[in-house]
Amino acid sequence: MDTMNHNQKAWDKKVENGSAYTKAASKEIIEKSMLGDLQITVTTKRLVPRNWLPASLDGLKVLCLASGGGQQGPILAAAGAEVTVYDLSRKQLEQDEMVAKRDGLKLRTIQGNMSDLHAFEDETFDLIVHPVSNVFVEDVRPVWKEAARVLKDKGVMISGFTNPLLFIFDDEEERKGNLSVTQSIPFSTLDGLSEEEIVEYITKNETIEFGHTLEDQIQGQIDAGFIIAGFYEDDFGGNRILDKYIKTFVATRAIKGKVE
Repeated sequence: MDTMNHNQKAWDKKVENGSAYTKAASKEIIEKSMLGDLQITVTTKRLVPRNWLPASLDGLKVLCLASGGGQQGPILAAAGAEVTVYDLSRKQLEQDEMVAKRDGLKLRTIQGNMSDLHAFEDETFDLIVHPVSNVFVEDVRPVWKEAARVLKDKGVMISGFTNPLLFIFDDEEERKGNLSVTQSIPFSTLDGLSEEEIVEYITKNETIEFGHTLEDQIQGQIDAGFIIAGFYEDDFGGNRILDKYIKTFVATRAIKGKVE
């Protein structure tokens, strides 16, 4: 099936339903960024360390990759960056456009698949910000390769992604407080479902998710031409039982270039 087309519609629905990842940054957060207090996330709650970003963002060419929703893009634009927000969901991009209009910001929005950045020439951007979103593509390695292609030499990519451990447990049971291992990695939401169950799931218009190996997430970046220069973890949040035992989200800071 066409996973990208399905997830596009599912994310449009999430915007309509007011999902947390579709809620735009407040005017107060934008004003803080304008005054130099720049705060963004690429995981759930933990802020990206300020020293992961340049001291000044004035004129910096930034790609917010699969990052619609009116969050990272407008905040970085408020700090002076020249921002392009690239996302599969048209309604997510409309959130960025709404904030830009509301707060007098300049940014560009383009609808597209994170695995295919043909809209951009080689070495276009100084910085890529890629919050947790590659969970929605079946193969993450093309995302890293395309990111490396459009990033300038010594450019920085800040990414958030899911620890695959999250996906080995039955989701419904975990929400009840029970840890029951039922899945293997790599993982797809549709794994193990009958044809009838897949049709039922698709009809609900829920996102199809994929659990990638840590090798594909981390070594995949290295193979694409990045040096991993920063790393931290974050909780799932929302009173999930796994937070008692392990952090299930990861952020990396990667620099395009060879080890000298």
